[in-house]
Amino acid sequence: MRHLSETIILFLGLLLPAVLQGQDKLLTLEDISGMNRNVFPAYMQNLQWRGESDLYAWVDGSYLLSGNVSNKVHDTVMRFEEMMNRTLIAGGDTLKRFPAVTWLDTQSFYYTSKDKVYTCDLKTREVKAVNIFNDKANNTDIEPHTFAVAFTIDNNLFVAENGKEMQITNDENKGIVNGQAVARNEFAIDKGTFWSPKGTYLAFYRNDESGVTDYPLVDIDVRPATPKDIKYPMTGMTGQNVTVGIFDVYTKEKIFLQTGEPYDQYLTNITWSPDEKFIYIAVLNRDQNHLKLNQYNVTTGDFVRTLFEETDKDYVEPLHGLYFLHNNPGRFLWFSQRDGHNHLYLYDTGGTLIKQVTQGPWDVLELLGTDASDKKVWYISNEERPVEQHIYSIDLKNGQTMKISSVSGVHNALMSHDGRYVIDAYSSLSSHITREYVLSDDKGRIRQTLLENKDPLKDYKLGETTIFTIKDDQGDDLYCRLIKPVDFDPAKKYPLLVDVYGGPHSQLVTDSWLGAAGLFLNYMAEHGYVIFTLDNRGTSNRGMAFEQAIFRHLGVVEAQDQMRGIRYLKTLPYIDTTRIGVTGWSYGGFMTIDMMLRYPDVFRAGCGGGPVTDWKYYEVMYGERYMDTPQDNPQGYEEASLLNKAQNLKGKLLIIHGTMDPVVVWQNSLMFLKRCIEAGVQVDYFVYPDQEHGIGGHDRLHLNTKMTRYFLDNL
Repeated sequence: MRHLSETIILFLGLLLPAVLQGQDKLLTLEDISGMNRNVFPAYMQNLQWRGESDLYAWVDGSYLLSGNVSNKVHDTVMRFEEMMNRTLIAGGDTLKRFPAVTWLDTQSFYYTSKDKVYTCDLKTREVKAVNIFNDKANNTDIEPHTFAVAFTIDNNLFVAENGKEMQITNDENKGIVNGQAVARNEFAIDKGTFWSPKGTYLAFYRNDESGVTDYPLVDIDVRPATPKDIKYPMTGMTGQNVTVGIFDVYTKEKIFLQTGEPYDQYLTNITWSPDEKFIYIAVLNRDQNHLKLNQYNVTTGDFVRTLFEETDKDYVEPLHGLYFLHNNPGRFLWFSQRDGHNHLYLYDTGGTLIKQVTQGPWDVLELLGTDASDKKVWYISNEERPVEQHIYSIDLKNGQTMKISSVSGVHNALMSHDGRYVIDAYSSLSSHITREYVLSDDKGRIRQTLLENKDPLKDYKLGETTIFTIKDDQGDDLYCRLIKPVDFDPAKKYPLLVDVYGGPHSQLVTDSWLGAAGLFLNYMAEHGYVIFTLDNRGTSNRGMAFEQAIFRHLGVVEAQDQMRGIRYLKTLPYIDTTRIGVTGWSYGGFMTIDMMLRYPDVFRAGCGGGPVTDWKYYEVMYGERYMDTPQDNPQGYEEASLLNKAQNLKGKLLIIHGTMDPVVVWQNSLMFLKRCIEAGVQVDYFVYPDQEHGIGGHDRLHLNTKMTRYFLDNL
C-alpha cells in the first residue's frame, strides 16, 4: 500500500499542471474594451427594497427575483416572458430586456417602456399603462404618486398627466433653457426638475444663457459640415443666469422664486420641505467662497430667511441637499466641510445648529439615512483609513458609533426603510474579494450572503497588485498602487508606466477589486510594464487642506507629489529608469503633458487624452473654483498653462481628443499643437470624429489598441 505522503505528493504533482494551465489566460484588447462582460464581476441589477418591508428584489437576466431578511429563500416574482406579454396586453411595445422597475410598495412597482409608464400589481398580475408622454421627450422625471411625467423638448418644459400634455414654459429664445441641469453638472447637479414630496408641485431650473458666447462644435456627418453650437462659459467670461420656477400641478399656475441678484450666482442643492410649503436652496456666489442656505415660500416665491452662511478663504462646494428627519420635520442633517473634513451637522429649520453629528480627521462620504425613530444615522466614511469605505451608524443622542461592515475594503450600502437592515455590496484587494453582497442587521451581524464572491479573472494571469504609502513634502501619506508585470522576475529591468489623474473629485487608489485599477492597466502589465498610480494632493476624501493645496496653482503641487513617487520607484532595482512613461485622461491628460513639460528628462513617452492645456479655455464653474478668474489670478493661469511650456517637450507624446468634446473643448489640444509647431517640437496627435469627452463604443477598442501600440513602440 502506497504511503499517504506519497499519495499526496503524486496528487499535487497531477494537480499543479492543471492549476497552472487554468491560470494561463491573458486579457485581450476586446476584454479591456468592454466587449466581454465575463471579465467583470457579477452584480445584482436593479437591487431595491420592496417598499417599506423586509423584502428586497433584483433583476437577474430574464427574472425578477425577491428575497426576505427572515430566510434565505429567493423567489421568482416575474419572468421576462410574462412581463413582456402583460406589457403587450396593456398596449405596449415588445420589450427587448427586463425593464428597470421602481417599487411602490410590497406588491406593486412601475416601469417605463418607450413613451409609456406602466404599473404592475403582483396580486392580480395586471399591468396597466397609467401615462403616456411625447416620444420626443428628454430628461424625463416621473412622479411616483400620480405618475405624471416632467420632460423637455428642445429648451422648454412639459408635463404629461393622465396622457394629457401640458407645456409649462414657452421660451422661443433658444438661449433660455428650462428643466435641464445647470452649472454644467457641477455641485452634483444632474437634473433640472424636482417633484415635491406629494407630487403637488414641480420645481425646475430656468437657465438664461443668452449672454453666454456660442461655442462652435462641428457636425461632419452632413454635407457640407455644419456648426453645432453649444453654450460654453469659459473662466472669467459671462456666465449663466439661473432662476427656479414652481409649477402647481392642480392650479396650473407658475411662479419663480425671488432668489435675487447678482444673477451669476449658483442655485444648488434644491430641497423640498416635507410639507411642501418651502423650498431650500444653497445659494453660492460666483467666487464660490460664500454660501447661504436660503428658505423660500412655495406659493408666493418670496424669500423667507437665510438659515446660516458658510465661508472659506478658498472655496465652499455644496454637494448635498437637506435630509429631513422622519418624525421631526423641523430638523435636518446637513453636510459641511467647515472643520476641514466632510461631516454631518444637525440643524432646525430656524437655522439653529443643534449639534455636529460626526467629527474626526476623516470624511463622511455618503449619508444613508436614519432609522424609523430617527435615533440612529447611517453613513459611509473612510474613518478606518483613506483607501477604505465602511458602513457606520451613530446614535444621535449620545454620539455612540457602530461599525456595521467588517471586511476590509470598499463598501456600498442600501439601507432598509426602518434602518434595521442594510445590503452591503463590497470588494477588497487586501481580503481578495472581487464583489460580494451580504445582508446585515443594525448590529453588524451578517444574516445572509446574497451574492457570493466569484473572481471573473481567476483563470487569468495577472501581475501582483499592492497598495502602500510614501510621504509628501509635508510628511503626509500619499497612497500608491503598484502592479508588477506578469511572470515578474526581480532580476530583470522593466519599463515604468505612470497612470495619473491627480485632480479634485478623484481617488484612483482604493482597497477594492484590483485596487481600483482598470483592466487596461493590467493588460499593460501583461506586456511587461510596471504600473504605478499615486493619489496626490488635490485629490478627494482626504480633507480640505489636502484638496485645497492646489488652489490657484493647478499642476504644480500635483506634479511634485507624482515625482515623489517616481523618485521612490527609481530606487527599486527592477525599474528601468531610462524607460518611464505616463498616461491619463481629462485632468489626467493635463497632468500627463504637464509632467512631461515640467520634468522633460524623466519621461520617454506619454499619452494624454482630452487634456486641458490652458485653464482659461475651461468652463466657469469648475475652472474658477480651483483657479479663480484669469483677471484675478493671471500669474496662476500663466504658471498652469501648458501652452507656455510646449518648447520643453523631449519625449514622445501622443495627444488624443474627441472632436465633439463638450467638456474639454477641442480648442485646448489644437492650441497646444499650434504652440508645438511654433516651437519646432514634434508631437503625435489623433482625433476621434463625433466622439465626446469619453471614447466609447467600437472606438474604445481602437483607442486601447492605439495606446498600447504607442507605448510598445516608444517605451
